[in-house]
Amino acid sequence: MTSPEQTWLTGPALRLTVLIGEHDTWHHKPLYSEIVHRAHAAGLAGASVFRGIEGFGASSIVHTSRLLSLSEDLPVAVIVVDTEDRVRAFLPRLDELVTEGLVMLDHCEVVGRTGPTEPREEGKRPS
Repeated sequence: MTSPEQTWLTGPALRLTVLIGEHDTWHHKPLYSEIVHRAHAAGLAGASVFRGIEGFGASSIVHTSRLLSLSEDLPVAVIVVDTEDRVRAFLPRLDELVTEGLVMLDHCEVVGRTGPTEPREEGKRPS
């Protein structure tokens, strides 16, 4: 059963993408985790973290997962999707977190979703 304030997002949306390093931290905690938890606390529709296999940023240093290069600070993308108003209201919460990295906004359209129609406890799979 969904809570009264929870609705499933369909139609026009805004995608927030934050590109950071895997080892970037916030108070000794992975930065990507802090962003996801703040998005969750803000009630946003969804957030995911994707680990890159190769990339470079402002430093112009190429980080890669190839064994011979031994790079450990791979690129990470945190993607958050919700309505434009809700995503823009969340942006000030990123200001103090993301001091190095790239924050991008893209208009998109949510056309469907998969998975359970009922919220589930964290870490539990639907039956």
